[in-house]
Amino acid sequence: MISARSRLLVRTLARHAKQNSAWSKRYSSSSATTIASADRRPIKTHREAAFATLGVQAYPRYTAVEAGISVVMSFSDSNRILLAGDIVRVSGFVGKTRLGETSVFATCNPELLAPCLHTIPTRSGLEDTQKRFRNRHLDLLVNPHARKALETRARVLRFIRGFLDSRGFVEVETPVLSANVGGAAARPFVTRAVALGDNTPLFLRIAPELYLKQLVVGGFDRVYELGKQFRNEGIDADHNPEFTTCEFYQAYATVEDLMTMTEDVLREMSMEVTGSPKVNVGRDDGSGFELDFSQPFRRIHVTDTLYEMIPELPNDLDSPAALAKLVEIASKRGIAAPRPHTVPRLLDRFIGHIIEPQCEQPTFLTGHPGVMSPLAKSADAAGRTSARFELFANGRELVNAYEELNDPNEQRRKFAAQARERNDLGDEEVPAPDAAFCDALEFGLPPTGGWGMGVDRVVALLAGVRHLRETVSFALLKPGKQ
Repeated sequence: MISARSRLLVRTLARHAKQNSAWSKRYSSSSATTIASADRRPIKTHREAAFATLGVQAYPRYTAVEAGISVVMSFSDSNRILLAGDIVRVSGFVGKTRLGETSVFATCNPELLAPCLHTIPTRSGLEDTQKRFRNRHLDLLVNPHARKALETRARVLRFIRGFLDSRGFVEVETPVLSANVGGAAARPFVTRAVALGDNTPLFLRIAPELYLKQLVVGGFDRVYELGKQFRNEGIDADHNPEFTTCEFYQAYATVEDLMTMTEDVLREMSMEVTGSPKVNVGRDDGSGFELDFSQPFRRIHVTDTLYEMIPELPNDLDSPAALAKLVEIASKRGIAAPRPHTVPRLLDRFIGHIIEPQCEQPTFLTGHPGVMSPLAKSADAAGRTSARFELFANGRELVNAYEELNDPNEQRRKFAAQARERNDLGDEEVPAPDAAFCDALEFGLPPTGGWGMGVDRVVALLAGVRHLRETVSFALLKPGKQ
């Protein structure tokens, strides 16, 4: 008589073997033919595949038999000491039970490959956030949604590479450690290299932009990089100090070209990952709605909307009096504006307060004030707006893109204006001017479109999770007890 646990084991083996082997014929319970996989090796199983196949979780306890030890006993006796969660191997043949269920009929005792020495809390569950992410291995065993998020991430990364590779882009790698930092406004992590001397600070990159554009100068008309960025900032549902981006640069591409590619990549990605261009997502208040990537995305002109909603905005945002006026407006309208106060930071606050809440469905924010985009070309002769867009969906920024500024003298002027914000106003997030980058521009950067996507946020959207820590294998946590 085979115990209930034995039947669970052999049925699990059968399901796993049926999915992963090539069978030459169908077998009934009366067949005595020994079945092996297509490469003639014994049928084997692994815990992660086997239990997931049945949708049944294990409740392991201490097993007295050491891994790899053969014990001479009956099948029922040997199966009795194997507890759920143990990793075992069994050889046998596939057949049908009297109820028609495909099973494995074992021809030898199970071999214990690795015992599970702790109880996996499948019945009681593992929902406490701290316990889940401090014991990620247990979280993945117990919670199917945790595994789903990581599998979604793998599919998203695979799709991005395929999408860009098929369009002639070359994947490259740029330095993670550098003596210069740039390409974004963020506080970097600082370290030092013994080989370079203690007086030489190095930075973990906050963006690969300046290196990638130098590759375009060097003749790579289409390049991209999928990689980690590091910003020494806060942790919340939408931000993590370590995160993944995809940036690409395409010579002779315009903002309109980049918008079309953005619509294409998100629509096709959603189809590939979820099977539909429409994704069900949750709001912060617990309700949900359907996000639709199938339609052309809505567009909002940022500068025009700001002047429409805040008529008292100064006309010249580059003027010395503009900063004081923006601080006054923020105070009167109750818009939080943490120090240090700079024109770009205050305008960003206004956009977040007035415009971003309108971006539940995919929305392009275009025509940002020129002062907010020091690396972008101007969209008009006066430099009032930049040739740039951001894509928002479900209130989150997913993509930032613009036509790259390729005038070295204008770039130096904008870097100098940023330096004043850093030195005079105390904005530590503003990077120091990169003279080497400006020197590279003197060799000729063709008209180029640059595009960046926050991969973690896109994964969270498609996987149906709210917090970015769900999208990474091991999230950064404050030190604490396990």
